[in-house]
Amino acid sequence: MNEAPPETGTKEAGVAEGPGYTVNITGILKAIPHRYPFLLIDRVVDLRRDHSAVGIKNVSVNESFFAGHFPNHPVMPGVLIVECMAQTAAVLVVETLGADAAGKVVYFMSIDGAKFRRPVVPGDQMRVEVSKLRRRTHVWRFQGTARVDGAMVAEAVFSAMIMDRATPI
Repeated sequence: MNEAPPETGTKEAGVAEGPGYTVNITGILKAIPHRYPFLLIDRVVDLRRDHSAVGIKNVSVNESFFAGHFPNHPVMPGVLIVECMAQTAAVLVVETLGADAAGKVVYFMSIDGAKFRRPVVPGDQMRVEVSKLRRRTHVWRFQGTARVDGAMVAEAVFSAMIMDRATPI
């Protein structure tokens, strides 16, 4: 039986931050199925099981979406900012469930009240804060915000469902 990580400290290496613990890229890759070019978060910090987590996204000019969004005026698409929220929430769900998450995947169900306050551009570091609002069996509801340099860039309420992983094609 695997021992749960401490509530403070680091999981899969990294630096302890805040009252929760950190999940580095190795831990993220174990928790969720996303891979390049769609794995968007670089680290999860201050993860508090069954409560909240903060995803870190280092926005680079080399991101594939900047080639078309927009040439000579790169802006991170809002839908990808919300996807960063969803990926952070998925890591929170998997870390909360521990061994019960084996063979499962977290799917988006709904997005409500998404608002975008200012553009996210290359060189920004986005802090994506997600908090669990409620959980009913396999359905989870979250409040998410994204900030750059402390300023709110986006917010949304969203739901996700954890289900058995589909058989690979």
